[in-house]
Amino acid sequence: MTSVLCHGDQKSEQELKDEEMDLFTKYYSEWKGGRKNTNELHKTIPRFYYRLPAEDEVLLQKLREESRAVFLQRKSRELLDNEELQNLWFLLDKHQTPPMIGEEAMINYENFLKVGEKAGPKCKQFFTAKVFAKLLHTDSYGRISIMQFFNYVMRKGNQFSLCLIEFLPSRNQVNF
Repeated sequence: MTSVLCHGDQKSEQELKDEEMDLFTKYYSEWKGGRKNTNELHKTIPRFYYRLPAEDEVLLQKLREESRAVFLQRKSRELLDNEELQNLWFLLDKHQTPPMIGEEAMINYENFLKVGEKAGPKCKQFFTAKVFAKLLHTDSYGRISIMQFFNYVMRKGNQFSLCLIEFLPSRNQVNF
């Protein structure tokens, strides 16, 4: 490294290295100080895991059971009952888009959205562009099969029902 003229003075190589080290230390300290603030922000992230209550913590176990029961009740209310499924099938059939492919009834996106509006709030989760695109295959008119969509709704409901059954307490468990 050669000497550099600065304000008419020449600095030695050692002075340049010292100045460089001072600047590095200054900027590193400022950066590290800024990192402290972000670390403090991480302390405000909510806790997402709590240990399971021990057997002797009866109150915590009861609280956990009650919160699980409320959660399961809320989720089970979201499931479609038989009448709602029949209504959904009726609406899908009523809004099918011609021409049929063999015996397969099809529906375009516009009618799909109309059915979604009429089907009710519980069905709303199934009437999204993402679901339609998932089921859209090779139809030259840009439609999906009504039967495939209905089976999709049924599968999602059955998967959720199975999850609910897994969370339900067995009859052999001791209640406090």
